[in-house]
Amino acid sequence: MGKPTAAVLAAFAVLTVVLGHVTEAADWNQWRGPNRDGLVPDFQAPKSWPTKLNLQWKVELGSGHSSPVVVGDQVFLLSRQDDREVVRRLRLSDGREVWSQSYPAPFEMSPYAKAHGKGPKSTPVACDGRLYTLGIGGILRCWDADSGKPIWQHDFAKDYPKGSSLWYGAATSPMITDGLLVTYVGGRDEGALVALDCKTGGTRWRWDGNGAAYASPILVTVDGVRQVVTQSQTACIGVSAGDGRLLWKMPFTTEYDQNIITPVARGDMVIFGGLEKPTAPYRITKADGQWSLRPVWENDRIPLYMSSPVLVGDRLVGLTQRNKGQFFAADLASGKNLWVSDGRMGDYAALAVADGLVLAQINTGELIVFDPSAGQFRLLARYKVADKPTWAHPAIVGQQLLVKDENSLMSWLIVSKRD
Repeated sequence: MGKPTAAVLAAFAVLTVVLGHVTEAADWNQWRGPNRDGLVPDFQAPKSWPTKLNLQWKVELGSGHSSPVVVGDQVFLLSRQDDREVVRRLRLSDGREVWSQSYPAPFEMSPYAKAHGKGPKSTPVACDGRLYTLGIGGILRCWDADSGKPIWQHDFAKDYPKGSSLWYGAATSPMITDGLLVTYVGGRDEGALVALDCKTGGTRWRWDGNGAAYASPILVTVDGVRQVVTQSQTACIGVSAGDGRLLWKMPFTTEYDQNIITPVARGDMVIFGGLEKPTAPYRITKADGQWSLRPVWENDRIPLYMSSPVLVGDRLVGLTQRNKGQFFAADLASGKNLWVSDGRMGDYAALAVADGLVLAQINTGELIVFDPSAGQFRLLARYKVADKPTWAHPAIVGQQLLVKDENSLMSWLIVSKRD
């Protein structure tokens, strides 16, 4: 047998990196990563950013803006083909399909939202050998992650007849805490934040004090009390993760009820934003047995529309809706803008914090890498990662970047020539 060619050696080197990553990198098992905050655990910034990224594989999987999730060498994705929603398990190493399941999911969009498609838009969550998916019309299902066998399901459109009245369809991404699956269900003027038993699907608690929104919940612990924090149709709320009791509620309205931003938190401080609303943090406090929010600062120069921000050290970093999209960094303590980029960056950006840098996938199919700690917007690299629009949040495991565009899922490898 002759000596391997340079091309073969190069391919083997790439494969070694990818396979090493698959077995060692932390999972990206839910919306915005393992902690729902956009923080990438195991990424190492290249010593020198390459001129282009290395495409590992690409597969056609149907439409929708649901993000991929990763557990070990398993990639799960919820998408749409015709009038069916499809759940798939692929191999992270090569994109090969392991199993797929589908079910009828007809959905009629509002005339105002047809340009956004029929979804799905909610990102699944994987935990303890199970996968949980929420379809655009309110069908919530639990699947065996190994075999794809359905375990239990709820069709919340039947529980909430107005459930399909959300103009853009169900978009909240469920989360899991202490054996409970927590998600918002229903629609405008009629909905509920619910907690279901992960094993049985039985309802453990329900708060139905407001209609649904498009934001996704996070978990915040203050004074030893675990709180589910999210936006509802017309408010920002915190409920007890244990029993669903409402702890605090703050009115928060946006035009056409477009509460979309997933809040970010640090300690007892939680940050909210919305369309043409000031971005603002609040401290969750308790006095005389009553919970409340105490404002810290407001910044009306960096309103947030669809793009949820991230925290990097002592800075809040995001994409404001102003001037057709501007990246910004604001001081977390004072709210003062530290820098704002030029405009026309994009309508939407999915932000991830990786090795102290921000990887921002914008809806034009580009990945922008910048240093948020600089004194001004400092672009480090820019890559084309899709030929079609990208509204789904990418999954990042080790050096591997999974990008979902309108119809395809792609795996890119981020390494420099010297790595």
